[in-house]
Amino acid sequence: MDLLSSLPDEVRCHILSFLTTKEAALTSVLSKKWRNLFALVPNLDFDDSEFLHPEDGKRERDGILESFMGFVDTVLALQGNSPIHKFSLKCKDGVCESRLNRWICQVLRRDVSDLDLTIDFEDGCHMPQELFVSKTLVNLKFKSESGIYWGTRAQVPFLPLLKCLDIETAKIFCDTKFELLLPSFPVLERLMLADMEWICSDETVSSASITRLAINATGFRSYRNPKSISFDTPSLLYFGYSDLVAEDYPLVNMKNLLTARIILAVTNEQVKRMRVPNNELLEGDVVLKFGNVVKLMNGIQHVQELHLDSDTLEVLSLCCESMPVFNNVKRLVIKSHEGRGWQAMPVLLRNCPHLEDILFEGIVHHVTDKCGDVCDCIYRKDKGRSLKSCPVKVIEIQGFRGTMKEMHMIDHFLDYFPCLKEMYIFMDENSLAQLKNDPELALVILGMIEEFNEVSCCKVELMKTIKR
Repeated sequence: MDLLSSLPDEVRCHILSFLTTKEAALTSVLSKKWRNLFALVPNLDFDDSEFLHPEDGKRERDGILESFMGFVDTVLALQGNSPIHKFSLKCKDGVCESRLNRWICQVLRRDVSDLDLTIDFEDGCHMPQELFVSKTLVNLKFKSESGIYWGTRAQVPFLPLLKCLDIETAKIFCDTKFELLLPSFPVLERLMLADMEWICSDETVSSASITRLAINATGFRSYRNPKSISFDTPSLLYFGYSDLVAEDYPLVNMKNLLTARIILAVTNEQVKRMRVPNNELLEGDVVLKFGNVVKLMNGIQHVQELHLDSDTLEVLSLCCESMPVFNNVKRLVIKSHEGRGWQAMPVLLRNCPHLEDILFEGIVHHVTDKCGDVCDCIYRKDKGRSLKSCPVKVIEIQGFRGTMKEMHMIDHFLDYFPCLKEMYIFMDENSLAQLKNDPELALVILGMIEEFNEVSCCKVELMKTIKR
């Protein structure tokens, strides 16, 4: 006896909901009891690449894409007006945009709560206006390699139940200011946007409900530095922010923040100007305002885990004297670059009095006379002073290249971090291959690590980077 066929329809529908719609449709040939049962499944998953069995040139054959679009039409027609929970669609150029929008409108009328769209149209995609006024959407995810046109002033969006909005695309085109747009999502908890540009030079992100916020911005109109960016998000727990440096951050309200990832992009020319005395800069130079980034740091000072990009670290060198104390930070992640300096590192370590572990994504950096005593690039009498006051117990170094400069830096850490107990050094496959081609250097590095373990109280391990 067929045990599956003996199960109630609702149970079999639940089983089919874990399959793609194409896979579920194949069960209709099993018996009469399975015929069209897939059409009752409340979760629909359409993928044109899977449907077409990808092979060279097949997508361009006459009728192939039409068969996919016909399949979607048929399934939606078979389901009639039955409620739908989740609708997932992946398609590329060649699929008719008007039919795409019709499918979206159909599932919206059937009270869909979870909408996941991956649409790669060469010229971008205009979403139907019905999408912006859905009273049932809870989760909305859009992904594209081109772009998405999001909303218009002609119709103010309002999605009263939306909790998660995730847009990952080459460009987000929106003609509504952020402070006018966010009230359209009164219960929004998660907002992920990449890539977007600010509509105006001064913007405010304000929401009492958002707990996770990730914005990858490209500045204001044609990659210009914004004048003013504010964040009034008192419930925020996670903050990921990538943008050109703004001239001011007048309001940053994030008192419950746990994790922050900050990338403040600057050009090489701006970095050169940042490193010269202020009195040598022309009046009106935008970098004169970059020191206001301290207002952003003040707003996130309650954070427990702090990630800083190499550009961000360079910008922070402008506000070392006013840097806040991060009493709650236990984990610090620093991304390094050979063209960016560590001038802010001494004060950053001193101002994290309860730091437990540091992750360095590379330890090669631009050497200046203001690196302080964190590195051993320049000899100084107060060598290691900042490290001596830091309570860090674990250091992880990623992107290790196997150079003597890096080894001397590691030796410096071992000498001056007083509480250090564990150090893990990760090499990628390229660096491992280089060491294999230079066995003498490999023996020297391994010998130095063995010596580190003998003379230090810290356990030092050289490891291979694991791909995730």
